[in-house]
Amino acid sequence: MNQTAINKKTEFRDLGLIAYKDAWDYQENLFNEISQAKREISNGTATIETTNNYLLFCEHKHVYTLGKSGSSDNLLINFIQLQAKEAEFFHIDRGGDITYHGPGQIVGYPILNLEYFVTGVKDYIFKLEESIILLLADYGIASERLEGAIGVWLETGTPRARKICAIGVRTSRWVSMHGFAFNVNTNLEYFNHINPCGYTDKAVTSLEKELGSPQDMETVKEKLKGRIAQVFGMELI
Repeated sequence: MNQTAINKKTEFRDLGLIAYKDAWDYQENLFNEISQAKREISNGTATIETTNNYLLFCEHKHVYTLGKSGSSDNLLINFIQLQAKEAEFFHIDRGGDITYHGPGQIVGYPILNLEYFVTGVKDYIFKLEESIILLLADYGIASERLEGAIGVWLETGTPRARKICAIGVRTSRWVSMHGFAFNVNTNLEYFNHINPCGYTDKAVTSLEKELGSPQDMETVKEKLKGRIAQVFGMELI
């Protein structure tokens, strides 16, 4: 068995508008599939030399998710208020603190054998950020990283610093899940009910807000897919 074989083919799937728990279960199934394939390759029982890779896009119904290292104090409303806003809440197994997902936001879940694409977790997060930074440049928006704060930001170092893309991942045995949330036409009012990513002094923005008009989601998705494939060296199928 050739354990050095590399497969950069990545199957793209758009799950559309989907409840958070359904997408989480979907991710888990693919994550387990890749993890099992890696074990079989490692122990010499596999019938193929490489694992599959997946890139999932979706939009979620209103939901707040809290990472494993986050504080529930950063959710500023109670469960009755959550229900009034037709929002759910999940404490999940990704890194990071609290964030919001909802319609008008592209949520990306790369379920990858990271050995094919990156040198480590820091490199993986850097490449996710780089994909968004390049996409924003396509729209004439300058963005950057903020030291000590994962994600993509605008006007860091000023009182107007604001986040446009949150990133929170989980990796185990060099397989990834969870990912990023890029605000396109997102209803930013929902961020008022949390301390986004644990910050009390930084704002959140969207592509719509920065450009002054709603954006076509399918066009943004196509551009974003291209940038991710470029940065990671993927062959999307």
